[in-house]
Parts: sequence; C-alpha cells; structure tokens
Amino acid sequence: MTHTPRSAPAATPVPPRMEWDRAPWNRWSFQHIREILPTAEVWRGPGPARPLPRRLRDLDDLPAAQVGGGSGPLARLLDETFTDGFLVLKDGVVAVERYAGAMTPRSLHLSQSVAKTVTGAAFARLAARGLMDPAAPVTDYLPELAATGWRGARLQHVLDMTSGVRFDETYTDPTSDMGQLDVASGWKPAPPGVDPAFRWPETVWALILGLTAQVRPHGARFEYKSIETDVLAFAMERATGLRLPQIVSQEIWQPMGAEESACFTVDPAGYALADGGFNATLRDYARFGLQFLPGGLIPPAFVAATRQRNGAEFPLEARATLPQGGYRNQIWQADAEGRVLLARGVFGQLIYIDLAQNAVAVKLSSWPEFLSPMRDQPTRAAIATVIAAL
Repeated sequence: MTHTPRSAPAATPVPPRMEWDRAPWNRWSFQHIREILPTAEVWRGPGPARPLPRRLRDLDDLPAAQVGGGSGPLARLLDETFTDGFLVLKDGVVAVERYAGAMTPRSLHLSQSVAKTVTGAAFARLAARGLMDPAAPVTDYLPELAATGWRGARLQHVLDMTSGVRFDETYTDPTSDMGQLDVASGWKPAPPGVDPAFRWPETVWALILGLTAQVRPHGARFEYKSIETDVLAFAMERATGLRLPQIVSQEIWQPMGAEESACFTVDPAGYALADGGFNATLRDYARFGLQFLPGGLIPPAFVAATRQRNGAEFPLEARATLPQGGYRNQIWQADAEGRVLLARGVFGQLIYIDLAQNAVAVKLSSWPEFLSPMRDQPTRAAIATVIAAL
C-alpha cells in the first residue's frame, strides 16, 4: 500500500530572541507567546462561558478619525493601526467583531500593560473581602522592601504609581531599569555589547530588591513605572499564599465566565509578570472590560474611587496624549470626570470602558512602535464614534 506524502506545513517565523516583540515579528509573536516564553495558565474553570449576545453591524464605512488627520472609513483606520482584533459591546451586546491576519476567536494575544489593570482588578476583589488594605504600608506585606525606595509607601501609592521610588522606564535603553526588567522577567537575554561587568538581576524580585533610591515624597507625583504592578502582585501573593495566575483565575477569570483559559509569562523563579505578561482572547478581554460596568465583578466603591483624582501631580508628559486624563488603581482616566477608563499597553493594546454609555471596546494590535500618539489618539476618537453610532 502506498501513501501519498502530504505537503509540509508552511514554516512558522522564528523571531530573533532579542527582537521578538518588535515589528515585523510582533504580528506573529503576540499571538504565539506560549511558543516563545514559559507561561503559567490562568484557568477558566469548569463552568460555562458567559454568553455574549450578538447583533452585528457593518460599520466598515463609518466615517472615523484617521492616522494623519481627517476623516475616513473605519476599516482604513483599523488597517493603518495594525489591528489584530477589534470588538465593541454596547449594553452587553456585541455590535462589532473583527479579526485580521491569522488571529481567530481562540487566539491568545499578549496585552502588554493591560495586564496591570487585570492585576488591579484582582486586587479590588481581595480588598473588598479585607484581604488587602490600600491604606496599609507596602512593608506590612513585604517587609523586605524596608531597604528599598518603597520604604514608607502605602499600597495606594503603588496602585496609583505615585511612589517616590526611582525607576527608569526607558524602553529603548537596554540597561535602564525597564531593560533590566526584560532580562529579569525572562523576556530577553542579556543584550550583547554591554559591559561584561554589568550585573543583571536574575529574577523580577531581585530587581525590586535592588531599587533602593527614592527621588520624591510618596504620593506627590504620578510617574509611570511598570515595576509598581509587580510590587502589588508580590504583596497579593504574600497575603493569599497563591501565585498570581491562581489569584486572577479565582477572582476574575472563573467568575466572569471566560471562554478560554488565559496565561501569564513567568520569570526563572516562576513569578507571573503582572506588569505586562498577560495573554487572552479578544472576547475574554471584552468580558473583562464588562466587569467595571454596573453588575460586574469589580466592587462599585472601587470603580467610584478609580474615577476620582488622587491629588498627585499629573505631569506634562502624561498629559500629552490625555490632556484631561489621570491614573488611578492601575487604570487610566481618559477625562476629568472619569467617565471613560482605559487599560492600555504598548504596541497598541487597549480596553476602552465607557461608563456613561455602558459600552466596552477592545483593540489588540501590533504597532511597529512602542508608543504612537498618531495611532493612539485617532483610535480612541474612532471608538467614541462607533459607540455613538450604536
């Protein structure tokens, strides 16, 4: 008996180890993190998925803001902002759901700093049960941090990124604190060309323990520092005796009725990267966004507090893309009244939560740039246009 050989499957791209998150590789890698990095499952649990009723609208030709200015069809804006998946829910009903390239409803997509909001939401649930106290000193949970820049800081400072600890978030400098976090988290190897005597932290916890400088009083000024979310996560793990993927599974992913299990990337010590390592499907990100609306899992008091300003200075660099914005409880405020909340991640990840319109939009992307105001601002304007059209 003879067998006709099948043609070999098309070869998958092998992104360079140092560049897997950069264009053009990120369009593939953001949907294949489990093939690149070690991960830990965020179990969806044994229960049924929460239904998402559908009443789809064809809005491809809807006039919307465009990259570079002016107005044009929504479909063009989505193409020019490297969209992998786009979904809009109004009053709990899916009105728009689009996938591009190889992404499917079951594809897990890296969310970058949207992971911060996922971690903050799990914290909200723990705090509502008295397991965490935002007003407590960080050292009540992590006494080792008395020897770091977080000495004297409270958990609320960490939640709001207003601690005075010194942390350099520069993405393009391989030896900045952020560059060291890439290595400590297992995302990247130590880069070539760096002084061989430079000592790289072996884990995220080791990096945290090495951040000993404080540059301003705690609570005085907002400064975006990814490592704050990791401090928060370590405190949550210490208080519960669980690892972060278990906490998110039990507090968010199972009770919200996720359709698919999610995952976090993990460092060499097994720590799940709270500040940027979360991966989930487009629909489950939408289910997560719904938890901030009335009837969701996030306690109303926490949502109300999240909408309020904390009195810290919101500097010019932060106001460049959000002139009336703010930051509270691991999520961005898009306007002075906190009517719209934004979970945002580099390379174009976004969950847009419109509390006034009872709407949620999710956009997963693979921008060529870490940050791109020319893509970010028209994207948010276009989402507002879509919601208004619904």
